[in-house]
Amino acid sequence: MNGVANLSLAAESGIGKIAFIDLKAQQRRIRAGVEKRLQDVLDHGRYIAGPEIEELEERLALRTGARGVAACSSGTAALIIALLARGVGSGDAVFIPAFTYNATANAVLLTGATPVFVDIDAATFNIDAADLDQRIAQTRAAGELTPRAVIPVDLFGAPANYPAIAEIAAREDLFLLADGAQGFGGEMNGACVGNLAPATATSFFPGKALGAYGDAGAVFTQDADDLERWKSIRWHGTDGARKDSVRIGFNGRMDSFQAAVLLEKLDIYDEELAARRRIAAQYDERLSQVGRPQQCEAGAISGYSYYSLCVDDRDHVVAKVNAVGVPTAVYYKTPLHQMPAFAHLAPQGGLPATEKAAREIFSLPMHPYLTPDQVDYICSAVETAVR
Repeated sequence: MNGVANLSLAAESGIGKIAFIDLKAQQRRIRAGVEKRLQDVLDHGRYIAGPEIEELEERLALRTGARGVAACSSGTAALIIALLARGVGSGDAVFIPAFTYNATANAVLLTGATPVFVDIDAATFNIDAADLDQRIAQTRAAGELTPRAVIPVDLFGAPANYPAIAEIAAREDLFLLADGAQGFGGEMNGACVGNLAPATATSFFPGKALGAYGDAGAVFTQDADDLERWKSIRWHGTDGARKDSVRIGFNGRMDSFQAAVLLEKLDIYDEELAARRRIAAQYDERLSQVGRPQQCEAGAISGYSYYSLCVDDRDHVVAKVNAVGVPTAVYYKTPLHQMPAFAHLAPQGGLPATEKAAREIFSLPMHPYLTPDQVDYICSAVETAVR
């Protein structure tokens, strides 16, 4: 994140220091409730598998419309759990966008499978269904890998094109696993992220719109039969009595403290989501004239974990807004297929839309505690920088 050294300039304008993500303001609001819930964990002493875990799973399922939820240790663990449960492994191809965090690729590789990088749609920054179709055909023609799964990513909170991707997955007999690490709170055609794909992984990393005070994640399912396998895998692959190993697993559990924090945050989540969407609407109204904000698919509403847009001279604009006290972040400056760990998997000819977005994109402050004056100041800073 950039712009920290110059935050005082914004403060001098009378609007206060602008935070990129303001967890302190949120904590001031919920601290008493969080402390009470953490005290409850200290009192019952079940630091792993405490009652908070089951309560959280039930509330997340109710919130999203999922048939069931398995809480786990991180968003990466959530992806691995879902892939292992479907038997994805060596010799299998898993199709993922190259414009995302490296956890998506790492999860695939850790199962023994091979990620196949897919380009993005230039407007939504999410996986391009047409390019996905082509990559599947190319993989089948090459004959070295068996197409087994596709993992669309709900980048920055905007749901991927699930209607088109689900149609492809059904036709090609692929497991559709949504990477909703940034997607919680997003919707499509009235359904919530967590209920848009057969399985959805999400992250509760502290900086997320719904974040813990440490690492945590969850897997959402539309099939109740998934839950038994997922809960076994997250506990070293053991049976219901947690004694005998009945499948390959690992330590993927969420601890009770993190569940306690998330339960308290869930109480205010919908109010915070409404604030995020109001702020995003203000950004859209002002900044669509000077940049290219992320667009949503038809019928989709973003959860706005982040607010991102593209401009022609990104580094110049970022430097200018940082200089007047507006913090920014760049996700993702290096696409996955250009990172050293994954470069051997880079597709011939590259991924043009992904590479263009990586040169042009940056993210602005997005959290429920931005004031209207701060949003106005941020927009004015971007407008001035672009001009």
